[in-house]
Amino acid sequence: MKLHHHPAIKVFGLALLLAGPACKTATVAKSDYPLKPVAMTDVKLSDRFWAPRQETDVAVTIAHEMKQTEDTGRIKNFELAAAALRGETGGKLATRYAFDDSDVYKLIEAAAYTLMLRPNPDLEAKLDAWIAKIAAAQEPDGYLYTARTIDPKNPPGMSGPERWVQLQDSHELYNLGHLYEGAVAYYQATGKRALLDVALKSADFIRKTFGPGANELKLVPGHEEVEIGLVKLYRLTGSKKYLDLAKFFIDERGNAAGHKLYGEYNQDHKPVLEQAEAVGHSVRAAYLYSGMADIAALTGDKRYLDALDRIWEDIVSKKLYVTGGIGAAGGIEGFGPAYDLPNATGYAETCATIAYALWNWRMSLSHADAKYMDLFERAAYNAFLSGSGMSGDLYFYPNPLASYGRHVRSPWFGCACCPPNIARFIAELGGFAYAVEGDKVFLNLFIQGTAKIAAAGGTVRLEQTTDYPWSGDIKIRVAESAAGPWTLMVRIPGWALGRPLPSDLYRYAEEIAEKPILKVNGEAVPLDINQGYVAVARTWAAGDTVELLLPMPVRRLLAHPEIKDDVGRVAVERGPLVYTAEWPDNEGYASNLVLDDGAALTPADKPDLLGGITVITGDATANRYKSRKVVAEKRTLTLIPYYAWAHRGRGEMAVWLAREPGKARAIPEPTLASRAKVVASEGARGAEGVNDQFEPAISNDHAGSYLHWWPRKGSKEWVEYDFGRPERVSEVEVYWFDDTGDGECRIPVSWALFYKDGESWKPVADSSAFGVEKDRYNTVVFRPVRTTGLRLEVQLPADFSSGIVEWKVR
Repeated sequence: MKLHHHPAIKVFGLALLLAGPACKTATVAKSDYPLKPVAMTDVKLSDRFWAPRQETDVAVTIAHEMKQTEDTGRIKNFELAAAALRGETGGKLATRYAFDDSDVYKLIEAAAYTLMLRPNPDLEAKLDAWIAKIAAAQEPDGYLYTARTIDPKNPPGMSGPERWVQLQDSHELYNLGHLYEGAVAYYQATGKRALLDVALKSADFIRKTFGPGANELKLVPGHEEVEIGLVKLYRLTGSKKYLDLAKFFIDERGNAAGHKLYGEYNQDHKPVLEQAEAVGHSVRAAYLYSGMADIAALTGDKRYLDALDRIWEDIVSKKLYVTGGIGAAGGIEGFGPAYDLPNATGYAETCATIAYALWNWRMSLSHADAKYMDLFERAAYNAFLSGSGMSGDLYFYPNPLASYGRHVRSPWFGCACCPPNIARFIAELGGFAYAVEGDKVFLNLFIQGTAKIAAAGGTVRLEQTTDYPWSGDIKIRVAESAAGPWTLMVRIPGWALGRPLPSDLYRYAEEIAEKPILKVNGEAVPLDINQGYVAVARTWAAGDTVELLLPMPVRRLLAHPEIKDDVGRVAVERGPLVYTAEWPDNEGYASNLVLDDGAALTPADKPDLLGGITVITGDATANRYKSRKVVAEKRTLTLIPYYAWAHRGRGEMAVWLAREPGKARAIPEPTLASRAKVVASEGARGAEGVNDQFEPAISNDHAGSYLHWWPRKGSKEWVEYDFGRPERVSEVEVYWFDDTGDGECRIPVSWALFYKDGESWKPVADSSAFGVEKDRYNTVVFRPVRTTGLRLEVQLPADFSSGIVEWKVR
């Protein structure tokens, strides 16, 4: 098979071969995106915001994630599968999930991008060793899925008893999508075919298995992604069968005549061309929408774009967090109802943010409208970067907009989709900055560095100088110009024009007089904006300059009144950055702060704080109880960029601040329970939550911290208060945690209360009933005792776990 080969090809392509742009290959499609991305290998970043993150990605993240991948058994799975193919028996899947293969493929893709940024022979050798193990795990006919190959007679539950029979859950095709992306990226980075050969063998096998033919399976993946990978194989090889298969998987969704529908969670409730709302699992959805955008571009079928335009409008008008995150409902990791955007329980999975950004990037290539890159920018600078710790080896899975101290980044996850996704997105970021359409060069992202661009008239080299996002001053110098006239299309961000989103979901609270200014060679030019761009057309010469001056005042945002969590609240932005209040800067709390509408807010540079940031300060008040009365204390408010939260320990955080006292939490006075030291039985999580004095709304309240013993089931567990000195007690109140519909915690079967007597625990006497009711405090009154501690013993249900939201003592 002829390949459009690395590294000699110099035409557009690798930008779209990768999840985002990278280096170059030949265009094979007669129809394609109108805009052509500039490859990441032709864009060099040198700013103080993104360039250091790319360096960390190369120096820290890839090595950290490769070690985690090996330590957690993901590479072992391929070794076990290869052993099984050699006839060795007795192997068992070394990891928890059947989709863990995909993390390996995604990380190879990310590492390939870093090799394009900085060659690393040791890393390449390590990847070659991994790839050899992957190849050895592939079955002779091309099937590759370690969860089944290791022990075909006893595959994991989600895999189904036979190949393909449980595609709704098995991730058999999802894994392959990431294999294809990783294989293309590694081939483009190194020219080595080993992984690509595995991918092509696999793709040829599934093409023979699935399709519209009489003897082919009419099934679709439960988790979309293979469509994107197949498109990349098509771009690389020019073989239309891969494009046709990707289109089949998309067209077959919602086709009840072909297969039993999976439902809304999998976007398989109706044909994609009839869909108008974003539903179900948000990562699945956004991967589908990217696949649809690719099919629309490569087939020229506008019907896919019409459907995408409807879905896009649904999200941006009703289901998008101000941080650019999507997927509010943690129970399904997906979209909730319109305007249901809770803050403390908001999910906004990091992978979903990445998928949403990549879909918007594709929409920008289709429509040449800056509003899509506005959303890309909002997601990248806020929700995405929240998920990526500054050290390069810590991550968030969900990214809420309020926290009461239970959130901390993790070095890895059991379901580890986010870390390698973060690694690949940071590495390829430069490839999203520029695009070309004929003689038009689109400037989409403001990041200092250089770009080499193949325009219609020849090569254009640009030098961008800026301290964005801290400053709105951007200077573009033409270092080399194509012959003849060409047009620089300069994006004017919506936030600079008084519109945070291209909808009424959020709005700025006040108008500003300052407007963006655009200069060419020092002379101001009219700001004639069309679809978010100003077109600067001329015959350019080396040394010509374009200056864009974007005012960056501090702005207050208000939410649509249908977003109940944000009524009576205000958020703060400056430039593309959303800001938040965090506990270290505000005397330990954020939930009690009130920001008056008239309070002045001032930016201030803090080069030694959190890697160098601009903070925002102003006057505020803080509510707290004193002598059982709520008092408002004057306070200097300090806000930091949202992405920078949770780098200084656990504590409160809030993006949406109260505008009026009644919307702020008054900090309670300390109680006997809140002062107590909490200890719980082995395996308990969140023990600090039982005495944090946050009042739950219901038993399934995830807003604050709570103790739970999941995944333990059927056991007897305990939690203790140590008062530190003898105290007289006679009553307790327990609010049980029960996440029916979301998880596996239920109210306990029974419980008992003990007090400490010397070194032993004794049951309290003359007690009232030990209640196990949901959505209320269960009060137990007993004969007064003087003791240094109390202990709850809890009997968990046989098939479920249990937890406690709050435990009070009197």
